[in-house]
Amino acid sequence: MKKTTRNNSLVGSQRIYILTAVIAILAGIILARLYVLQVLAFPKYRALAEGQHYAFSELTAKRGEIFLKNGKDGEYPLAVNKEYPFVYLEPRRIKNDENKEKITEKLSEILKINRAEIEKKLADSRSMFKIVKKKLSKDEVEKIKKLKMKGVKISAETRRYYPGNKLASQVVGFVGWNGKKFCGRYGLEAWWDKELRGKNGSLKQERDSAGRWMSITDRDIVSAQDGANLYLTIDNAVQYEVEKILDKTVEKHQADGGTIVVQDPTTGKILAMANYPDFNPNEYGKVEDMSVFSNPAVSSAYEPGSVFKTFTLATGIDLGVISPDTTYVDTGVVKKSGYEIRNSDEKGHGKQTMTQVLEKSLNTGVIFAEKLIGNKRFADYVKKFGFGERTQIELPDESSGNIENLKNTRRDLQFYTASFGQGVTATPLQLVDAYSAIANGGKLMKPQIVEKIVYPNGKETDIRPSEIRRVVKESTAKQMRKMLESVVVSGHGERAAVPGYSVGGKTGTAQVAKKGGGGYQDNFTIGTFIGIAPIEKPRFTVLVKIINPKDVQWAESSAAPAFSEVMKFLLNYYDVKLTDNTK
Repeated sequence: MKKTTRNNSLVGSQRIYILTAVIAILAGIILARLYVLQVLAFPKYRALAEGQHYAFSELTAKRGEIFLKNGKDGEYPLAVNKEYPFVYLEPRRIKNDENKEKITEKLSEILKINRAEIEKKLADSRSMFKIVKKKLSKDEVEKIKKLKMKGVKISAETRRYYPGNKLASQVVGFVGWNGKKFCGRYGLEAWWDKELRGKNGSLKQERDSAGRWMSITDRDIVSAQDGANLYLTIDNAVQYEVEKILDKTVEKHQADGGTIVVQDPTTGKILAMANYPDFNPNEYGKVEDMSVFSNPAVSSAYEPGSVFKTFTLATGIDLGVISPDTTYVDTGVVKKSGYEIRNSDEKGHGKQTMTQVLEKSLNTGVIFAEKLIGNKRFADYVKKFGFGERTQIELPDESSGNIENLKNTRRDLQFYTASFGQGVTATPLQLVDAYSAIANGGKLMKPQIVEKIVYPNGKETDIRPSEIRRVVKESTAKQMRKMLESVVVSGHGERAAVPGYSVGGKTGTAQVAKKGGGGYQDNFTIGTFIGIAPIEKPRFTVLVKIINPKDVQWAESSAAPAFSEVMKFLLNYYDVKLTDNTK
């Protein structure tokens, strides 16, 4: 009997323990849930509660605008904000079927849209906002206002507008959707998006049970911070004229495309940057080939050809291994590793000076100079001129070009071809900047396209010209300028001349490598001319690049004449005095 009592007591104790454990577990679950609800999820439920009693509205910051120079002191709007009117319906306010019919009839007549579209929007009787048509004309706005119909409203939305249409389109880019984000796409709009877009604000105010604003309550406002304005170094008139000349040249020669860049060599400031083909940023959605959005002046590296000979000879002069009057005997061919490298005319010219090498664009002559320089020193100077690295201009998608062939200094053949601009690649911007170093007494400047930033509070940030480094001595640069002048006076650059002014420059007709390697394409060349003026005190460096002209073979017939037109305009537009020592 006692044994049974003891067993019952043990069973009772176990039950108590189990019950206690269950209660403890349940209490723990409840406490954990309370912790989640009151601590971890508190912000969420507070927001939900506030959402029932408060109305929130985002205050959109005004995007900063972009301006070109317009003469000495003026400015021209390149990218601005424009208000576009639109008409919308408030179906919840339109109760009477007769009114609905009248609205449908009148709007269909004024806006030239199908009645069914309007009827469908009116059918959503709970809605307070149904857009009928965007971008209304002035006439449409006036006619709708005269109706004075309840539930028919006109408002406006701010959109990006580019007054110049195609003007500097690949420089400026455009604003559009990038996934779920509305932001700057391509060009300056993308590179400077953070500064341009500013920072949106917010408005919080209590509302009544019907969801209406309560005007007697306080508002919690975080003001929007508008974006900054950009003022560019590019001149409106120069950009317009350069684009016109480029379009005409490409069409004349049935070329695939082209680029022109104009730079002030003393400051690095870009005065114009044009490409063909281009696009209208107001209608970017109509563009079928998205590659046209990119800016080839900074993103498209190519084998430049004989314009590169200038850097080879400048290196030799700077090192003291040659002078403009150094001579060699041109046999018309250089043999190396089983290959033969010939002049473009496939002729030998006998005894020639280095100046004549540049005038006649002799491949054998720059190979002669490169041998005296040595491969390592040649590679070092190519880098000093800025090749193989980005210029750091304030534009996206810049290419650094490719000088990988100059890494192995034991491969003489690659250095020989590099001496006349084959087997290495560079962008138009790198090339024009390197020529500007010669125009600027041997000093390489950082290319600059934004001159100042103006913030909404009135603060201005001026962007000063920046010297990257000295590439060659001033005496070397001076000698090279005279040699380049000789090319225009007596060599292949004669069609680049501008009457009344001393002009120097160099042609380059380069082959284009096959995609995937394996040699060069047949009947496909790129013609380039890069020049400076006036020679004594250079004001401008201009690059003209014409891709695959169909009716002419050499750059002297495609790029050089276009250069002459651009330089003539610049010298006249900026009122540069005539020089005395002209042909």
